[in-house]
Amino acid sequence: MSMNHPHSGPARRTAAVLNEQIRGLWLRAGGSLSPDEAAEYQRLVTEWAAAMRDEIVEAA
Repeated sequence: MSMNHPHSGPARRTAAVLNEQIRGLWLRAGGSLSPDEAAEYQRLVTEWAAAMRDEIVEAA
């Protein structure tokens, strides 16, 4: 089955991969995010949410 999404790039990361990146960001930051880290966190969470939606739709 083809996974063509209109707003997805060629290298779509899974929710699990993004979750690990989010956890790693928090660990590296020691629990307090700088403004740059907060922006990265927001980007990762947004991408994670989209990946979760895609995975739920695919499972259905």
